[in-house]
Amino acid sequence: MLKHIVMWRFKEDAMGKSRNENIDIFKTMLENLVGIVDEIVDLKVGKNIIPGDTASDLVLNAEFQDIDSLNAYGQHPEHQKVLAFGKQVIAERRAVDYEF
Repeated sequence: MLKHIVMWRFKEDAMGKSRNENIDIFKTMLENLVGIVDEIVDLKVGKNIIPGDTASDLVLNAEFQDIDSLNAYGQHPEHQKVLAFGKQVIAERRAVDYEF
């Protein structure tokens, strides 16, 4: 199994929306991938509740069978739509992928 964890910090405003609005939109877009992208074993998205200078705004915690499944998820057309939106509203991204 493979764990895919991603954390983002969002721009203060982008695309005519506030940071919190874009966080909520992006969170929903990610959650909506469940049932659409078959390779997802488990997916949870959490919004940070304790802001700070070193805190991220949103975290994705997802599981896949293997690296090939993760790569298929990455290339899925619906995931690509999420990425396209993210490129306009996200200021910083960090990721960790590990086997367990």
